[in-house]
Amino acid sequence: MVGGGGKRRPGGDGPQCEKAVAMKKGKCCEAAVPSDLRKEVESHYRLSLPEDFYHFWMFCEGLAPEQPADSLSASLGLRLVGPYDILAGKHKMKKKSASLNFNLHWRFYYDPPEFQTIIIGDCKTEFHMGYFRDSPDELPVFVGTNEAKKNCIIVQNGDNVFAAVKLFLMKKLKEVTDKKKTSLLKTIDEKLTEAARELGFSLEQRTVKMKQRDKKVVTKTFHGAGLVVPVDKNDVGYRELPETDASLRRICRTIVEAPSDAERLKAFAPVQEMMTYVQFANDECDYGMGLELGMDLFCHGSHYFHKVAGQLLPLAYNLLKRNLFAEIIEAHLADRSREDVDQLAA
Repeated sequence: MVGGGGKRRPGGDGPQCEKAVAMKKGKCCEAAVPSDLRKEVESHYRLSLPEDFYHFWMFCEGLAPEQPADSLSASLGLRLVGPYDILAGKHKMKKKSASLNFNLHWRFYYDPPEFQTIIIGDCKTEFHMGYFRDSPDELPVFVGTNEAKKNCIIVQNGDNVFAAVKLFLMKKLKEVTDKKKTSLLKTIDEKLTEAARELGFSLEQRTVKMKQRDKKVVTKTFHGAGLVVPVDKNDVGYRELPETDASLRRICRTIVEAPSDAERLKAFAPVQEMMTYVQFANDECDYGMGLELGMDLFCHGSHYFHKVAGQLLPLAYNLLKRNLFAEIIEAHLADRSREDVDQLAA
Protein backbone atom coordinates (compact mmCIF):
# COMPACT_ATOMS: atom_id res chain seq x y z
CA MET A 1 0.00 0.00 0.00
CA VAL A 2 1.30 3.43 -0.90
CA GLY A 3 1.47 6.11 1.83
CA GLY A 4 -1.10 7.22 4.34
CA GLY A 5 -0.94 4.45 6.92
CA GLY A 6 -3.16 1.40 7.26
CA LYS A 7 -6.83 0.99 6.52
CA ARG A 8 -9.71 0.76 8.93
CA ARG A 9 -12.57 -1.64 8.40
CA PRO A 10 -15.80 0.12 9.33
CA GLY A 11 -17.87 -3.05 9.66
CA GLY A 12 -21.64 -2.49 9.71
CA ASP A 13 -24.65 -4.63 9.12
CA GLY A 14 -25.44 -3.44 5.62
CA PRO A 15 -28.56 -1.96 4.05
CA GLN A 16 -30.74 -5.06 4.51
CA CYS A 17 -30.58 -4.73 8.29
CA GLU A 18 -31.50 -1.03 8.07
CA LYS A 19 -34.52 -1.83 5.93
CA ALA A 20 -35.69 -4.39 8.52
CA VAL A 21 -35.41 -1.83 11.32
CA ALA A 22 -37.32 0.76 9.26
CA MET A 23 -40.07 -1.78 8.62
CA LYS A 24 -40.33 -2.64 12.31
CA LYS A 25 -40.68 1.03 13.22
CA GLY A 26 -43.91 1.16 11.24
CA LYS A 27 -43.69 4.87 10.59
CA CYS A 28 -46.92 6.76 10.21
CA CYS A 29 -48.95 7.87 7.29
CA GLU A 30 -47.93 10.80 5.10
CA ALA A 31 -48.33 14.31 6.46
CA ALA A 32 -51.11 16.34 4.88
CA VAL A 33 -48.76 18.57 2.93
CA PRO A 34 -49.77 18.92 -0.75
CA SER A 35 -47.58 17.01 -3.23
CA ASP A 36 -46.91 20.15 -5.33
CA LEU A 37 -45.52 21.91 -2.23
CA ARG A 38 -43.35 18.87 -1.44
CA LYS A 39 -42.06 18.89 -5.00
CA GLU A 40 -41.26 22.59 -4.74
CA VAL A 41 -39.21 22.10 -1.56
CA GLU A 42 -37.33 19.11 -2.94
CA SER A 43 -36.69 20.67 -6.35
CA HIS A 44 -35.20 23.82 -4.79
CA TYR A 45 -32.84 21.77 -2.63
CA ARG A 46 -32.49 18.75 -4.94
CA LEU A 47 -32.73 16.64 -1.78
CA SER A 48 -35.46 14.36 -0.47
CA LEU A 49 -36.86 15.29 2.91
CA PRO A 50 -38.04 12.74 5.49
CA GLU A 51 -41.67 12.52 6.57
CA ASP A 52 -40.89 13.91 10.04
CA PHE A 53 -39.97 17.22 8.34
CA TYR A 54 -43.53 17.62 7.03
CA HIS A 55 -45.19 16.24 10.16
CA PHE A 56 -43.32 18.74 12.31
CA TRP A 57 -44.64 21.56 10.12
CA MET A 58 -48.19 20.26 10.69
CA PHE A 59 -47.46 20.09 14.43
CA CYS A 60 -46.29 23.74 14.42
CA GLU A 61 -49.38 24.73 12.40
CA GLY A 62 -51.42 23.26 15.25
CA LEU A 63 -49.56 25.49 17.73
CA ALA A 64 -49.75 28.68 15.63
CA PRO A 65 -51.89 28.36 12.48
CA GLU A 66 -51.02 31.86 11.23
CA GLN A 67 -47.24 31.59 11.67
CA PRO A 68 -46.08 27.99 12.13
CA ALA A 69 -42.42 28.93 11.55
CA ASP A 70 -42.51 31.15 14.67
CA SER A 71 -44.63 28.83 16.82
CA LEU A 72 -41.67 27.96 19.08
CA SER A 73 -40.07 31.45 19.16
CA ALA A 74 -41.60 32.76 22.38
CA SER A 75 -41.27 29.50 24.32
CA LEU A 76 -38.01 28.00 23.05
CA GLY A 77 -36.35 30.75 21.03
CA LEU A 78 -36.44 28.50 17.96
CA ARG A 79 -37.51 29.40 14.42
CA LEU A 80 -38.19 27.08 11.49
CA VAL A 81 -36.08 28.09 8.50
CA GLY A 82 -34.38 26.70 5.37
CA PRO A 83 -36.74 24.32 3.54
CA TYR A 84 -39.48 25.40 5.98
CA ASP A 85 -39.26 28.88 4.41
CA ILE A 86 -40.58 27.31 1.20
CA LEU A 87 -43.50 25.69 3.03
CA ALA A 88 -44.21 29.14 4.51
CA GLY A 89 -44.10 30.70 1.02
CA LYS A 90 -41.34 33.07 2.09
CA HIS A 91 -39.38 32.50 -1.12
CA LYS A 92 -42.28 33.91 -3.16
CA MET A 93 -41.81 37.30 -1.53
CA LYS A 94 -38.26 37.54 -2.86
CA LYS A 95 -38.07 38.87 -6.42
CA LYS A 96 -34.98 36.95 -7.47
CA SER A 97 -35.71 33.70 -5.64
CA ALA A 98 -35.41 31.70 -8.89
CA SER A 99 -31.69 32.50 -9.08
CA LEU A 100 -31.00 31.71 -5.40
CA ASN A 101 -28.92 28.72 -4.39
CA PHE A 102 -31.12 27.27 -1.68
CA ASN A 103 -28.31 24.97 -0.55
CA LEU A 104 -26.55 28.11 0.72
CA HIS A 105 -29.72 29.33 2.46
CA TRP A 106 -28.99 29.25 6.22
CA ARG A 107 -25.69 27.47 5.56
CA PHE A 108 -23.52 28.51 8.49
CA TYR A 109 -19.74 28.89 8.39
CA TYR A 110 -18.86 25.36 9.51
CA ASP A 111 -21.77 23.46 7.92
CA PRO A 112 -20.44 20.68 5.69
CA PRO A 113 -22.48 19.80 2.56
CA GLU A 114 -23.97 16.86 4.49
CA PHE A 115 -25.73 19.33 6.84
CA GLN A 116 -29.03 21.07 5.94
CA THR A 117 -30.27 23.71 8.41
CA ILE A 118 -33.96 23.51 9.32
CA ILE A 119 -34.19 25.37 12.67
CA ILE A 120 -32.27 28.29 14.16
CA GLY A 121 -31.94 29.38 17.80
CA ASP A 122 -29.73 31.78 19.73
CA CYS A 123 -28.13 34.18 17.23
CA LYS A 124 -25.32 35.00 19.71
CA THR A 125 -23.92 31.47 19.40
CA GLU A 126 -25.46 30.81 15.95
CA PHE A 127 -27.15 27.71 17.32
CA HIS A 128 -28.91 25.75 14.59
CA MET A 129 -30.34 22.29 13.92
CA GLY A 130 -30.17 20.45 10.67
CA TYR A 131 -30.53 17.14 8.89
CA PHE A 132 -27.27 15.28 8.32
CA ARG A 133 -27.11 12.82 5.43
CA ASP A 134 -24.11 10.83 4.20
CA SER A 135 -25.08 11.07 0.54
CA PRO A 136 -27.37 13.48 -1.34
CA ASP A 137 -29.45 10.60 -2.71
CA GLU A 138 -30.19 9.27 0.79
CA LEU A 139 -32.52 10.46 3.54
CA PRO A 140 -30.91 12.03 6.63
CA VAL A 141 -29.27 9.73 9.18
CA PHE A 142 -29.75 12.10 12.13
CA VAL A 143 -30.58 15.66 13.19
CA GLY A 144 -27.47 17.51 14.31
CA THR A 145 -26.87 20.78 16.16
CA ASN A 146 -24.00 23.22 15.88
CA GLU A 147 -23.05 26.57 17.39
CA ALA A 148 -21.09 28.22 14.60
CA LYS A 149 -19.78 31.08 16.76
CA LYS A 150 -18.04 28.50 18.96
CA ASN A 151 -16.69 25.70 16.76
CA CYS A 152 -17.35 23.15 14.02
CA ILE A 153 -18.66 20.36 16.30
CA ILE A 154 -21.90 18.69 15.21
CA VAL A 155 -23.83 17.06 18.07
CA GLN A 156 -26.20 14.23 17.19
CA ASN A 157 -29.72 14.72 18.54
CA GLY A 158 -32.02 11.91 17.45
CA ASP A 159 -33.02 10.76 13.99
CA ASN A 160 -35.97 13.12 13.52
CA VAL A 161 -36.87 16.73 14.24
CA PHE A 162 -39.35 15.85 17.03
CA ALA A 163 -36.52 14.18 18.98
CA ALA A 164 -34.12 17.08 18.38
CA VAL A 165 -36.62 19.68 19.61
CA LYS A 166 -37.64 17.49 22.58
CA LEU A 167 -33.99 17.18 23.66
CA PHE A 168 -33.57 20.95 23.32
CA LEU A 169 -36.77 21.50 25.34
CA MET A 170 -35.64 19.18 28.15
CA LYS A 171 -32.39 21.11 28.44
CA LYS A 172 -34.33 24.38 28.52
CA LEU A 173 -36.62 23.07 31.28
CA LYS A 174 -33.60 22.48 33.53
CA GLU A 175 -32.43 26.07 33.01
CA VAL A 176 -35.76 27.90 33.50
CA THR A 177 -36.75 29.14 36.97
CA ASP A 178 -39.85 31.17 36.09
CA LYS A 179 -43.02 29.18 36.91
CA LYS A 180 -45.07 30.55 33.99
CA LYS A 181 -42.28 29.71 31.53
CA THR A 182 -41.91 26.22 33.06
CA SER A 183 -45.64 25.62 32.69
CA LEU A 184 -45.57 26.75 29.03
CA LEU A 185 -42.61 24.48 28.26
CA LYS A 186 -44.29 21.50 29.94
CA THR A 187 -47.44 22.05 27.88
CA ILE A 188 -45.43 22.08 24.63
CA ASP A 189 -43.48 19.04 25.82
CA GLU A 190 -46.71 17.11 26.40
CA LYS A 191 -48.06 18.03 22.95
CA LEU A 192 -44.76 17.22 21.24
CA THR A 193 -44.35 13.89 23.03
CA GLU A 194 -47.92 12.88 22.25
CA ALA A 195 -47.58 13.84 18.57
CA ALA A 196 -44.30 11.91 18.21
CA ARG A 197 -45.80 8.85 19.92
CA GLU A 198 -48.88 8.89 17.68
CA LEU A 199 -46.73 9.26 14.57
CA GLY A 200 -44.25 6.59 15.61
CA PHE A 201 -41.16 8.78 15.85
CA SER A 202 -38.49 7.86 18.38
CA LEU A 203 -37.55 10.53 20.92
CA GLU A 204 -34.22 8.91 21.79
CA GLN A 205 -30.99 10.84 21.31
CA ARG A 206 -29.33 7.77 19.80
CA THR A 207 -31.56 5.35 17.93
CA VAL A 208 -30.78 1.85 16.66
CA LYS A 209 -30.43 3.30 13.16
CA MET A 210 -27.85 5.82 14.38
CA LYS A 211 -25.90 3.12 16.24
CA GLN A 212 -25.84 1.04 13.07
CA ARG A 213 -24.42 4.00 11.19
CA ASP A 214 -21.66 4.31 13.83
CA LYS A 215 -20.37 0.91 12.71
CA LYS A 216 -19.96 2.24 9.18
CA VAL A 217 -18.16 5.46 10.19
CA VAL A 218 -14.58 5.24 8.93
CA THR A 219 -13.31 8.33 10.76
CA LYS A 220 -14.82 10.95 13.10
CA THR A 221 -13.27 14.07 11.44
CA PHE A 222 -12.93 17.42 13.18
CA HIS A 223 -16.72 17.97 13.24
CA GLY A 224 -17.23 14.70 15.16
CA ALA A 225 -20.26 13.49 13.17
CA GLY A 226 -18.11 11.02 11.23
CA LEU A 227 -17.71 10.12 7.57
CA VAL A 228 -19.32 7.14 5.90
CA VAL A 229 -17.92 5.98 2.57
CA PRO A 230 -18.44 2.66 0.77
CA VAL A 231 -15.75 0.14 1.77
CA ASP A 232 -15.78 -3.21 -0.01
CA LYS A 233 -14.84 -6.64 1.39
CA ASN A 234 -11.23 -6.05 0.32
CA ASP A 235 -11.09 -2.86 2.42
CA VAL A 236 -11.05 -0.64 -0.68
CA GLY A 237 -12.68 2.75 -0.13
CA TYR A 238 -10.79 4.36 2.73
CA ARG A 239 -7.29 4.63 4.14
CA GLU A 240 -6.19 6.54 7.20
CA LEU A 241 -4.36 9.84 7.08
CA PRO A 242 -0.73 9.55 8.22
CA GLU A 243 -1.44 12.17 10.92
CA THR A 244 -3.70 11.88 13.96
CA ASP A 245 -6.39 14.53 14.49
CA ALA A 246 -4.23 16.12 17.21
CA SER A 247 -1.13 16.34 15.01
CA LEU A 248 -3.16 17.66 12.06
CA ARG A 249 -4.56 20.38 14.31
CA ARG A 250 -0.99 21.28 15.34
CA ILE A 251 0.07 21.47 11.68
CA CYS A 252 -2.90 23.74 10.94
CA ARG A 253 -2.12 25.97 13.90
CA THR A 254 1.52 26.32 12.79
CA ILE A 255 0.37 27.38 9.32
CA VAL A 256 -2.17 29.92 10.61
CA GLU A 257 0.21 31.41 13.19
CA ALA A 258 3.24 31.59 10.87
CA PRO A 259 4.93 35.00 11.22
CA SER A 260 5.53 35.38 7.47
CA ASP A 261 4.36 34.02 4.11
CA ALA A 262 7.71 32.23 3.68
CA GLU A 263 7.29 30.48 7.04
CA ARG A 264 3.69 29.66 6.19
CA LEU A 265 4.72 28.06 2.91
CA LYS A 266 7.28 25.96 4.76
CA ALA A 267 4.65 24.95 7.35
CA PHE A 268 2.38 23.75 4.52
CA ALA A 269 4.85 20.95 3.63
CA PRO A 270 3.09 18.20 5.68
CA VAL A 271 -0.25 19.12 4.06
CA GLN A 272 1.34 18.96 0.58
CA GLU A 273 2.72 15.55 1.46
CA MET A 274 -0.72 14.33 2.56
CA MET A 275 -2.21 15.63 -0.69
CA THR A 276 0.27 13.41 -2.54
CA TYR A 277 -0.91 10.46 -0.45
CA VAL A 278 -4.50 11.38 -1.36
CA GLN A 279 -3.60 11.21 -5.08
CA PHE A 280 -2.24 7.69 -4.54
CA ALA A 281 -5.34 6.79 -2.54
CA ASN A 282 -7.67 8.11 -5.26
CA ASP A 283 -5.79 6.08 -7.87
CA GLU A 284 -6.51 3.00 -5.78
CA CYS A 285 -10.20 3.92 -5.15
CA ASP A 286 -9.67 4.88 -1.49
CA TYR A 287 -11.72 8.05 -1.97
CA GLY A 288 -12.43 8.50 1.74
CA MET A 289 -8.91 9.74 2.49
CA GLY A 290 -9.25 12.91 0.38
CA LEU A 291 -12.71 13.50 1.81
CA GLU A 292 -11.32 13.29 5.36
CA LEU A 293 -8.39 15.62 4.76
CA GLY A 294 -10.53 18.14 2.86
CA MET A 295 -13.24 18.04 5.54
CA ASP A 296 -10.75 18.53 8.38
CA LEU A 297 -9.20 21.55 6.65
CA PHE A 298 -12.67 22.97 5.94
CA CYS A 299 -13.68 22.42 9.58
CA HIS A 300 -10.53 24.11 10.85
CA GLY A 301 -12.06 27.22 9.34
CA SER A 302 -9.04 29.34 8.40
CA HIS A 303 -9.16 30.97 4.97
CA TYR A 304 -5.60 29.66 4.44
CA PHE A 305 -7.12 26.22 3.84
CA HIS A 306 -9.95 27.24 1.50
CA LYS A 307 -7.92 26.66 -1.64
CA VAL A 308 -6.73 23.18 -0.60
CA ALA A 309 -10.21 22.20 0.67
CA GLY A 310 -11.56 23.46 -2.66
CA GLN A 311 -9.22 21.09 -4.48
CA LEU A 312 -9.81 18.04 -2.27
CA LEU A 313 -13.52 18.08 -1.47
CA PRO A 314 -15.24 18.53 -4.85
CA LEU A 315 -12.99 15.83 -6.31
CA ALA A 316 -13.70 13.41 -3.43
CA TYR A 317 -17.46 14.01 -3.63
CA ASN A 318 -17.51 13.52 -7.40
CA LEU A 319 -15.46 10.31 -7.13
CA LEU A 320 -17.98 9.09 -4.54
CA LYS A 321 -20.83 10.08 -6.91
CA ARG A 322 -22.06 12.65 -4.40
CA ASN A 323 -22.09 15.34 -7.06
CA LEU A 324 -24.55 17.69 -5.35
CA PHE A 325 -22.23 17.86 -2.32
CA ALA A 326 -19.39 18.83 -4.68
CA GLU A 327 -21.54 21.69 -6.01
CA ILE A 328 -22.49 22.81 -2.49
CA ILE A 329 -18.92 22.92 -1.18
CA GLU A 330 -17.69 24.82 -4.24
CA ALA A 331 -20.46 27.41 -3.85
CA HIS A 332 -19.92 27.64 -0.09
CA LEU A 333 -16.14 28.11 -0.34
CA ALA A 334 -16.61 30.77 -3.04
CA ASP A 335 -18.80 32.75 -0.64
CA ARG A 336 -18.00 31.48 2.86
CA SER A 337 -19.39 34.02 5.26
CA ARG A 338 -19.87 34.27 9.00
CA GLU A 339 -22.78 36.64 8.34
CA ASP A 340 -25.61 36.87 5.77
CA VAL A 341 -26.64 33.22 5.88
CA ASP A 342 -30.31 34.04 5.24
CA GLN A 343 -30.47 34.10 1.44
CA LEU A 344 -34.06 35.37 1.54
CA ALA A 345 -33.27 38.43 3.67
CA ALA A 346 -34.18 41.69 1.95
